[in-house]
Amino acid sequence: MILTCPQCETRYQADASKFPAAGRSVRCAKCGNVWHQIGPAPEPDPEAEIEVQERPAVQPPPPPPPEPDIAPVQARVAAFAPQPTVQPALTADDVRRARSGGAWLGRAAVVAGWVVLVVLVLVIGAAAVSFRDAIATWLPQTSSFYAAAGLPVNPRGIDFADVKQELQTEDGQQVLAVTGRILNRSNHELTVPLVRVTLFDLDHHELYHWTFVPGVATLGPGQTSKFRTRLSSPPVATHDLEVRFARAGE
Repeated sequence: MILTCPQCETRYQADASKFPAAGRSVRCAKCGNVWHQIGPAPEPDPEAEIEVQERPAVQPPPPPPPEPDIAPVQARVAAFAPQPTVQPALTADDVRRARSGGAWLGRAAVVAGWVVLVVLVLVIGAAAVSFRDAIATWLPQTSSFYAAAGLPVNPRGIDFADVKQELQTEDGQQVLAVTGRILNRSNHELTVPLVRVTLFDLDHHELYHWTFVPGVATLGPGQTSKFRTRLSSPPVATHDLEVRFARAGE
């Protein structure tokens, strides 16, 4: 009789008379695998050369653990659960008061928004008027809007202040003295151009003009410089004068 190990497939030559008809357990001498081998002989031979051993009885699986009793836990959880609060139903007066309060808050918010908008417009308008020279210097195209509103601007950033005229007599001859200040209204240094003085008659016709070089070539931010110019024997028909910076070519 030939036995074959089902694990490593090693083959053994065994005497069939040593195996009962019901079979017996056989252990492989090579890999140690144990299997049940059916034999044709009715009586086993205890002197078999191969190693055999009885197959261990199969132990039944242990019974499953009993289900835990969770009733006490559930009872404790229910004992500590917050009790529901009952909210009383709103009456019709409560609903009307809530609606009127919400409407009042809405109207107050609208009024507050308009007030903020008006204040913002006034602040922007005041800044546009107060700093119109700086704005015109930065955006020259705004000069026409200021002029249309009757607000003179000086896009150069440099201007005159405290301009005065005085007619004096020296050695029997009349002398017209013009004084004032040149100031830099911008936030950067500017070159001081030539100054032009023009005399006009009563009908604002030009009678005479002259230019002079001021005492400084440049002015820093916020700086001022005094000037004084004189004209001997001014025209008799002089009624008023204009002091401005000379344009190119004048």
